[in-house]
Amino acid sequence: MLRVVRSGSSHVSDLAEQFGVSEMTVRRDLRELARAGKLERVHGGALLAGAEPPFEQTAIERFAAKDRIGAAAAALVADGETVMIDIGTTTLQAAHHLHGRRLRVVTSSLAVLEELLPDEGIELMLPGGVVRRNYRSLVGVLAEDALRQVRADVLFLGTSGVDEQLAVWDSTIVEVPIKRAMIEAADRVVLLADAEKFAMRGVMRVCGATAIDHVVTDAALPDPVCAAIEEAGIGVTRA
Repeated sequence: MLRVVRSGSSHVSDLAEQFGVSEMTVRRDLRELARAGKLERVHGGALLAGAEPPFEQTAIERFAAKDRIGAAAAALVADGETVMIDIGTTTLQAAHHLHGRRLRVVTSSLAVLEELLPDEGIELMLPGGVVRRNYRSLVGVLAEDALRQVRADVLFLGTSGVDEQLAVWDSTIVEVPIKRAMIEAADRVVLLADAEKFAMRGVMRVCGATAIDHVVTDAALPDPVCAAIEEAGIGVTRA
């Protein structure tokens, strides 16, 4: 806890090494501190409540898994489709694997825009709105209203965490209305989440299992999650 307070954030492996305990013990203690509102659980570690790591830092964490997930997600898209891409570093890798395709991409992510801008075969649409510089995204009522005017064949949805009932959660409240508008605008919703996300939570619930059509992940999922997936009839791709 003290190290997290001093630095603003810390990873599970760092805390385990510093205090001479197992990573399982660290994760348990972080969950308790998060329930008390003192910390916010994030991918691989914890933040002081209200803190957010920069996009560039998050992008390099577990990059190989994100790249595999992104490639598998891109393979689900057919040429000529309209693809909606949520913010996030895993969804960014999905965008990377769309190069060379004939598609229309709708996104609120400036990182996705930068990734696909050189590819003239991909038509790009931005919803407008207020720029969140730290996470390179577009938010606000202008973005929400614009997304209600479009329709997409598929949405690549990112997440801060997924619970055992397959509810999707996010740690940044201002992004939640954008995610919900994208879900409403898409015929198919593909959740991109590595296996660690299924042991994490966010601050606000984005949607439940009924909104998800497919999950792309990188490893075996917990039994309760598998049961929820089967009950909801959701497809799964393990990259």
